[in-house]
Amino acid sequence: MKSLRNYSIPFTGLALGKHHFEYVITDAFFDEFEYSLVKKADLKCLVELEKQETMLILNFHIKGVIDAKCDKCLAQYPQLMDVHEQQIAKFSEEEIDEDEEIITLGKNDHEIMLAGLIYEYINVAVPFIWVCSDEGNTPYCDKDMLDSLNKLSVNNEQNEQTDPRWDALKKIK
Repeated sequence: MKSLRNYSIPFTGLALGKHHFEYVITDAFFDEFEYSLVKKADLKCLVELEKQETMLILNFHIKGVIDAKCDKCLAQYPQLMDVHEQQIAKFSEEEIDEDEEIITLGKNDHEIMLAGLIYEYINVAVPFIWVCSDEGNTPYCDKDMLDSLNKLSVNNEQNEQTDPRWDALKKIK
């Protein structure tokens, strides 16, 4: 967890206004998280911190490539990532329980840890189904693997036999 200390911003010494920070996110970052969906990555995270008197406004822009495995053909391919997120951190002694979108910073807090936020933003942006095809419907999938999978498919129409009990039910209409 010591390597994640690099992803914190000490805000107490910063002047009011906008400040820019840049982080490089690689495999070592995701090794710190035990059950991460992402294992290998080459990402750049740009953070714009706007310090105001009562709050911090953090704008994140994460861009780069993660290593993904296609759910169709099991081939490794580079998945492009381009994430834009915003986080608000408010200075207050009272804990805000109802609104989880706002981080509460007390008077004893002197830095804000970004590693958890960056990790969350990347994992939420990961596609639910990973397919190595382009937006233009140009398939990159391994054709040999797809042909093998189609041969092994259980739902071949030629081999499909219906249960005679269902035939009796179809006649009820």
